[in-house]
Amino acid sequence: MVCSNVRKSIEFYTKAIGFTEVEGFDIDPQFGGDSGLSDNEPFHVHVLQLAAGPNATRLKLMQFPNKPGKLTDQAFIHSSYGFSYLTVFVTDMDASLERARQAGATILAKSPVILGTGPDHLTLLRDPDGNFVELVGPRK
Repeated sequence: MVCSNVRKSIEFYTKAIGFTEVEGFDIDPQFGGDSGLSDNEPFHVHVLQLAAGPNATRLKLMQFPNKPGKLTDQAFIHSSYGFSYLTVFVTDMDASLERARQAGATILAKSPVILGTGPDHLTLLRDPDGNFVELVGPRK
């Protein structure tokens, strides 16, 4: 995920959502160009993960200070094409909400709202670049 301020995004995803930063890696200009990831612009990939182990959910964050991108209209998930939100499944919605509030995250609308007739609830947050982050899980 390309960020306008990777430090702010790392802080949000670690403090508000519960990711842990693990070892990242660098992309050199040639690999960036040859792979199609960039126009030969080198960059560092910050890796965050939700749990330990090789199969843990990972989120890769990066920033291009010499070639900043543009923010799109993200008023609602239908406001622009492409990826609009990230879903994170949680085991305790109440604890997740408290962590997000303690980190200063903005909780949207009437969240959490119940999903159907089951135990799961949905809470919508925004990250520092305005992307939707959807938490799904039971209240305890």
